This record gives sequence, C-alpha cells and structure tokens, in this order.
Amino acid sequence: MFGLGGQELLLILFVVLLFFGPQKLPELMRGLGKGMKEFKKAQADLEDEFHKAVDAPDQKSKPAEPVASKSEKEVTTENKE
Repeated sequence: MFGLGGQELLLILFVVLLFFGPQKLPELMRGLGKGMKEFKKAQADLEDEFHKAVDAPDQKSKPAEPVASKSEKEVTTENKE
C-alpha cells in the first residue's frame, strides 16, 4: 500500500492520534471512508460512461437512406398506372 511498511503506518497512526486525539479519530476515519466510497463510485460511473461510448455503434458509419419526397412518390405511382 503506497510502498509503506508496517512501521511507517504505525508511526503515521501515532502522529494522527496525537494530533487529533482519541475522541476525533472515529469521526475522522468515518469521513475518510465516506470520501473513499464516493470516489470509487464516481470512478465506476466514469468507467461505465467510457465503456458505453466505446461500445456504442458508430452511427456515422451507416450510409444514409435516400428519402424520396412526396411528389416523387406520387409521380412514380402515377407512371405505373
């Protein structure tokens, strides 16, 4: 985890405990956990949107069908009769 060993983590935890005190530590960890949860959720949503954009069929690659105007359709049906 970030290249830190057990001794470094214990030292960081000790400094945080001294700085914030034992009363604030649970509240601090709860806030940190909520922040990490929101970050992971936002990351997953971003990945989903990216995959949707990549996997979506490219609509520009389909050739457009020619649309005949109403008068052209009437002319072709009149000529057949």
